[in-house]
Amino acid sequence: MGINALFSKSRFTIVLLFLLVNLGAFALLRVVLLIKQLADIDSPVYQIVLAFLIGMVNDLAFFSYLLIPFVLYLLVLPNRIYQSKIHKIISFGVFITCLYGLFFIELSEWTFWDEFGVRFNFIAVDYLIYTHEVVSNIIESYPLGWLLSGILIITVLCFLLVRKTLARTFTASESFPSRLKITGALLLLPVISYATVGSAWYQFSANTYLNELAANGPYQFFSAFRNNELDYRHFYKVGDDQHLSNAIKKQLGAEDAAGNLYNIKRIVKPVGEEKRLNIVLITVESLSADFLATFGNKENITPYMDEWFKEGLLFTNFYATGTRTIRGLESLTLSIPPTPGQAIVKRPDNGNLFSFGRVLQQKGYDTAFLYGGRGYFDNMNAFYSGNGYRIVDQTDFTQEELTFTNAWGVSDDIIFNRTLKEADQDFQANKPFFFQIMTTSNHRPYTYPEGKIDLPSGSGRQGAVKYTDFAIHQFIEQAKTKPWFDDTVFVMVADHCAGSARKIELPVDKYHIPLFIYSPKHVPAKRNDILSSQIDVAPTVLGLLNASYESQFYGQDIMQMTKEQGRALISNYQKLGLFKDNKLVYLSPQQKVDVVDDPLGAHKPLDMNAVASLVTEDMAYYQSADYIWAHRLSRYQ
Repeated sequence: MGINALFSKSRFTIVLLFLLVNLGAFALLRVVLLIKQLADIDSPVYQIVLAFLIGMVNDLAFFSYLLIPFVLYLLVLPNRIYQSKIHKIISFGVFITCLYGLFFIELSEWTFWDEFGVRFNFIAVDYLIYTHEVVSNIIESYPLGWLLSGILIITVLCFLLVRKTLARTFTASESFPSRLKITGALLLLPVISYATVGSAWYQFSANTYLNELAANGPYQFFSAFRNNELDYRHFYKVGDDQHLSNAIKKQLGAEDAAGNLYNIKRIVKPVGEEKRLNIVLITVESLSADFLATFGNKENITPYMDEWFKEGLLFTNFYATGTRTIRGLESLTLSIPPTPGQAIVKRPDNGNLFSFGRVLQQKGYDTAFLYGGRGYFDNMNAFYSGNGYRIVDQTDFTQEELTFTNAWGVSDDIIFNRTLKEADQDFQANKPFFFQIMTTSNHRPYTYPEGKIDLPSGSGRQGAVKYTDFAIHQFIEQAKTKPWFDDTVFVMVADHCAGSARKIELPVDKYHIPLFIYSPKHVPAKRNDILSSQIDVAPTVLGLLNASYESQFYGQDIMQMTKEQGRALISNYQKLGLFKDNKLVYLSPQQKVDVVDDPLGAHKPLDMNAVASLVTEDMAYYQSADYIWAHRLSRYQ
């Protein structure tokens, strides 16, 4: 049977035609992504071929779901209407629209990969919710008009190539029983896909980039939408609760706590008089350690911070717990391990939790969350207000203050200037303050006020980092003129690194961030190289204040830790890791446990039985955190 006869025999060949276009487009995207990431894919050729074959299966699975409404439509439509001229015109229009949608998705996947180094995941789901910020960011970051026009041209050219073949499908005449048989066969495909192609089926290799090549972006998007929060006890290896409860209590020094399962409450009572100092916690967007000359950078984009770090307490072996802002805020505020799926900041019923702010609120502090953007993004306002913080975000600024904004909010100098005003007001009211600041400038589209630094606005990440460095310098110099400066502790930390994509699943070096504590009258200049992470910030700062409190923190005072006690918790939304003793243990869905020796160097896999105590410790952190959240043990009301 010739190709012309094939497409004129059945109306359902229109589905076949669109499938072929889809498979071609998805395969071409894989080729482009492969070329982009070729230096990081050191796998044999046969594995690359296998990635493309697995990718085709994923593409077919996605298409099997997509075709359901079209197949049902083709089933019920009578031949007379199907073959009519008006239906042909409408179908051409729908086909063109679907082609445009396909190529738009391809472009979106490219930009998402360029930003995150992965296919669509739960981050894309979140971004779909916050359309104002995301759409504005895209408009400001890319020549959108040209790109959309280019997609239109490609769509038209593709349609012209298949138009004659498409037209032949409208000559087919089929009886309803015949259509019903074909429909039954086609609808069997999504059933088979659902039963055989799981959300993690594409993860066949130790190379993360190769796994992502094998995935299908739209399929992963809908999978992430469905699995935005993971049931820990269903997906992860679970140990004996009593054994792990004892392990985590010992790790945190809570052995004397009541016998209740996972009761980690303990009294922290340092030696010496408590200092009633103000705290300003600056969380800098995407400030990787490797942006700083202090950690080896040669671009001179942080001239102020590199000198400033000599005047206070710098932690050089410090790591983010996750790869997103809300993970950083979760760790800094709650001092808990990152539970799988969505961060606590985004989950419902997340108020009245034991937190950094709660400790200080009980001591009479004014606690405020100051954000340069709109705090409804990522549920930040709801989370912080639900935990006793005042909120200051972009909506609270006057027109006189709003001298510069972009898609993500005001420039960093504006949020810092507002912080100075808030501190002045609290000082006049004789009230100590704790301010958590979240900056926004070091984020695509990387725009900021012109004339502040020697790199033009919008020129890239280096300019945004250097502008943030400038804004922090200006803020500290202005703070030095204030009567409250001497009694204030400034803490600067990143929320996460600028990028976490690598060929391995949990690239530890991509979690390395700076932590710096500055208070000339109270904190001597020093370097600390104890391995630690964001969960340790709250207890460390409270330790510098000699604060007494009942703790439920998972973090510990880094200044009181020995090198042997050093560890860092790192994760993405599925992999839950413990980095300790130059080994990385991480838990994954499907009850998997992986161990890596020398994760910053040779990255050699180890048998989990060789480091059984580390595996137990890793499980104790994450299983206890899930239990405490699920059983509401960290609530104060």
